Amino acid sequence: MELSSNKRIILGLQHLFAMFGATVLVPALTGLNPSVALIGAGIGTLLFHFITGKKVPVFLGSSFSFIAAISYIVDNKGVPYAQGGIIVAGLVYALLALLIKVVGVDKVKALFPPIVTGPVIIVIGLTLCPSALDNASKNWFISIFVLAVVISVSIFTKGFFKLVPILIGIISGFVAGTISDVFFNTNLIQWDKFSVITLNPATWFNEIWKFDGTFFSLPVFELESILYIAPIALVTFMEHIGDITTNGSVVGKDFMKDPGLHRTVLGDGLATALAGLIGAPANTTYSENTGVLAVTKVYDPSLLRLAAVFAIFLGIFKPFGILLQIIPLPVLGGVSILLFGMISSIGIRTLSEANLDFAESRNLIVVALILVIGLGLQDGIEITNISLFNAVIPSLKISGLFIAVVVGAVVNKILPKES
Repeated sequence: MELSSNKRIILGLQHLFAMFGATVLVPALTGLNPSVALIGAGIGTLLFHFITGKKVPVFLGSSFSFIAAISYIVDNKGVPYAQGGIIVAGLVYALLALLIKVVGVDKVKALFPPIVTGPVIIVIGLTLCPSALDNASKNWFISIFVLAVVISVSIFTKGFFKLVPILIGIISGFVAGTISDVFFNTNLIQWDKFSVITLNPATWFNEIWKFDGTFFSLPVFELESILYIAPIALVTFMEHIGDITTNGSVVGKDFMKDPGLHRTVLGDGLATALAGLIGAPANTTYSENTGVLAVTKVYDPSLLRLAAVFAIFLGIFKPFGILLQIIPLPVLGGVSILLFGMISSIGIRTLSEANLDFAESRNLIVVALILVIGLGLQDGIEITNISLFNAVIPSLKISGLFIAVVVGAVVNKILPKES
């Protein structure tokens, strides 16, 4: 379908809505500035697309894997020290990209056949589900209504409406929330935030360009802070492989070969280093936007770049950001239930299309271990008091997804294939 400029803008906004909540939540939890985080996500996404030849339809937003480490450094040392650690984490990605380029992507792919990537994709989707249900539980009626609207638009409409079910669902949910507030006094929408839009237009733009430590600040490279944050890149590298595999499965292309895993890892790393430079959280590829791709079946990477431009504008222009912040949580919950479920469904499809014989015990074992470890260790494993180069790292959190990927790849290589 040929898309007009107006339709492209609407589709870009749909991707913006999908990534917004998670991207601003990370800086809110870590003490960084949400406006700078949005700018970092937008610029990082554009940089990623440039490095990957504009071929991969992903959006890069704030990474949840770094929350604990960044929070600790910000609370005990300050934002500039966290920036230094984030920049080095990005450089670790760059070194991993170089290693992949040297050894070849085929050797890396051999470690992650469908028997491994399929359940990993399922885990990625299901680990996001609790957050969706938590938001939905704030008002089940609104959430179920939004979910019903999204499903109905996806199944029963034709033409352009079929491409924007998420956006229609959010708008419908906002209207339903407004009616609920007016007639039932549910207080779903924070109407008081509209007051900033009535202020002097000169106050609408954030003073983000001041190097005063409030917004942008210069990074400080200190060994203890670097050792606390940078090693997490080894964990998120495995998550990156899962995300790129998921995205490729949705689109129907092998992005690990074209443009190449080394390019996607390098793009992710440089985007993270850039985020650290300006005071934003580390970036990562977002499953939320991959879920939008799965629902709409519109895979044009330029729409993600358009969403990135909107994110940058949103970070600078206060009223626009406030309008998105007042979207009721039950509305986001209703939308997320479908998005995250679609991701897991892609994992099931990956296993199905691989024609695996689950009468073989080894296949059942590999899948079982990945699912149990990935879902059972959603909160990860925390290792405390690590001594390294005379620096003490109070704690390092390893995600359950990382452990599941490693265990799955190793067990799949060790167990003999049955006849």
